[in-house]
Amino acid sequence: MSRPTLLKQFTPIDGIAAIVALIALGGVLWSPKLSHSLARATGLMRPVQVSVDVRNVPTAEPNALIEAALAQGSTSIVIRNQPAGSLKLKGIEDLRSKLVAVQPDGSVVIATDPNLAANSILDARFILEGDGTVSKTGVVLAGTKLKIGTPVELEGSSYRINGTVSGVSFQ
Repeated sequence: MSRPTLLKQFTPIDGIAAIVALIALGGVLWSPKLSHSLARATGLMRPVQVSVDVRNVPTAEPNALIEAALAQGSTSIVIRNQPAGSLKLKGIEDLRSKLVAVQPDGSVVIATDPNLAANSILDARFILEGDGTVSKTGVVLAGTKLKIGTPVELEGSSYRINGTVSGVSFQ
């Protein structure tokens, strides 16, 4: 009596199932969430601070927009049309242009440009904090390199505004 060999027991359907299982295993091993977890576990993730300048955004209430963003405490960031997660909103700095006038007595008076307030234009710097990996070529946030000059989109519950990265620092 001969026993069937191992190769004679496999059918083409078994081969296809094995290939699908290997592809699924490869997808799990190379998933962004797993690589993010591995980077965090190995200590490659470091705190990153990103400054995003937003210029000439028309809005009905610029101060109300700033207060709402600060109250929310975090903002979603989109880098090069790819969602990159949510970052903590550390602060917002006013970047409205200033007018400088020299007085007849030689003193200098500096005032905020009243035209921007009259036209309800938002000029601000959003200071964001999050975790990213630091490579030789710069900071990588959610799999995307982030450098000064990179266009980004910030999105909250009541706003979606475009800006430009003006500063990247890490600890």
